[in-house]
Amino acid sequence: MFRLVRFLKGYEKESVIGPLFKLLESCFELCVPLIMASVIDVGIKNKDTEYILKMGALLVGMGLLGLVCSVTAQYFAAKAAFGFGTALRSSFFAHINRFTFSEIDTIGSSTLINRTISDINQVQSGVNLILRLFLRSPFLILGALVLAFLKDFQMALIFSVATVLLAGVIFGLVAITLPIYKKAQKQLDRLALLTGESIAGVRVIRAFSRSKQEGQRFAQSNDLLTETQLFAGKFSALLNPLTYVLVNLGIVCLLYHGSFAVDTARISQGDLVALVNYMTQILLALMALSTLTVSAGKAFAGANRINQIFDISPAFVSGTQSPVVLPDVAAVEFKNVSFGYGGTPALSNINLCVKQGQTVGIIGGTGCGKSSLVQLIPRFYAASQGCVSVFGVDAAKWNLDRLRQRIGFVSQKPALFEGTIRANLCRKFPNACEDALWQALRTAQAEEFVSQLEKGLDAPVLQGGKNFSGGQRQRLSIACALVDNPDILIFDDSTSALDYSTDSHLRIAISQHLKPSQTVFWVSQRVSCVKNADLIVVLDEGKTAGIGTHSQLQAECEVYREICLSQQEVNAQ
Repeated sequence: MFRLVRFLKGYEKESVIGPLFKLLESCFELCVPLIMASVIDVGIKNKDTEYILKMGALLVGMGLLGLVCSVTAQYFAAKAAFGFGTALRSSFFAHINRFTFSEIDTIGSSTLINRTISDINQVQSGVNLILRLFLRSPFLILGALVLAFLKDFQMALIFSVATVLLAGVIFGLVAITLPIYKKAQKQLDRLALLTGESIAGVRVIRAFSRSKQEGQRFAQSNDLLTETQLFAGKFSALLNPLTYVLVNLGIVCLLYHGSFAVDTARISQGDLVALVNYMTQILLALMALSTLTVSAGKAFAGANRINQIFDISPAFVSGTQSPVVLPDVAAVEFKNVSFGYGGTPALSNINLCVKQGQTVGIIGGTGCGKSSLVQLIPRFYAASQGCVSVFGVDAAKWNLDRLRQRIGFVSQKPALFEGTIRANLCRKFPNACEDALWQALRTAQAEEFVSQLEKGLDAPVLQGGKNFSGGQRQRLSIACALVDNPDILIFDDSTSALDYSTDSHLRIAISQHLKPSQTVFWVSQRVSCVKNADLIVVLDEGKTAGIGTHSQLQAECEVYREICLSQQEVNAQ
């Protein structure tokens, strides 16, 4: 938690003013029993109405001042806490955006979402309560005890015993429930994971009639979370009854012993009333302190979970170079490259040199490493061994932003964001003109259906592009990559939802609008998609089974011949 204090930078003034005004409010609260004692011992005893009215006016005035102090403290504490939460959330989001695909795969998106929202909210609430109650509650307890001792030492001993018993009950229950709440937070992570999976895979679940089973899975996890929270709630429910019983017993003891003290004139009636009020103040302060402890415990637990993510450094950092692209250097070169996911090899000893202006087809069976190969070029992943060079410079030395600005990448799954078609097209190149946007749509074979939309480029796009068909989403994703005319275009099986005619027109349009120096990678399982490429790379179980043109591979590569024959048989059927 203390490591996160740095996010209060810029709110130092609010972090000091809030607690100070709470202390001032506490001073007014401690004065109230003294004034009431004076009213009883002087005003009521002497039947002095003027004195009673004067003290009553003083009480009202102190109440108003206490209200002003409380509101001021709440305002500054909330301002500091929300500023802290905003800064922490922004920094946390920026940190996880620096993660490579490897870290995101390992941690899990549901965990990152839960920690970005739930844990940071817990920490923010904890900071708010700490600023408001950290000084106020202990000050009230100590102040009430000191004033009780000043009133009567013997009676104050009852205060001390009652305070110790109250603190033992409150913090004992807190110590029991805090670990349970931490466990519940982990179960909440699990529930978020199941929810995310169910929503993302709702079509598959319904297609396989697994709705009932998924509901049972969710119910089991939900029931486990409910049981854990109920178990903690049963202990928490004991808090109020036990504390009020102890306080009432303390008040009974005070009144019993106080009656003898009043009879012997050791203390006055007003002092006895003041002592009872101080006992109540101690109870309320301890209750507030228990709330603070629970909230602070959750905040510390959340802070530990947040720091766990902050402690994870990206597997690689951005380089510093932004080299000038020379015409005679290779666009992309793989030198003895190997790569794996969590120890599982995906690529082994890949050697490939692609010249600028070449069109490269990458083909192979499912799971042979096609996507893994092209994802090394924009450095979504780092090679385990060997070197991937882009325009003659090791990709590890490139500034990542500069490197990815030169690359247009279209993944297997179309990625569209909520907003408009224009906003999606301009995501990489915000200053793109209208003509450039329509040209990209025209090349991607998306102009026809976009122009038929009522708002054209300003037509809405729902989350994930759910208001478009699979083929339309793929064409819009391709258009997004074409807008800024990058030096390297990578299509990672991004035409799988298109029919053969649209796919063919798309490839012809892209080839016609390519600059002479533009390099294109087509990843596909269709021979028809890669056969006209300048260079075809055939992968088999993560290794290169052959590199060459369509005619060369048909003559020399058995794996490629098998792929061609299998697809000819399927087409013939």
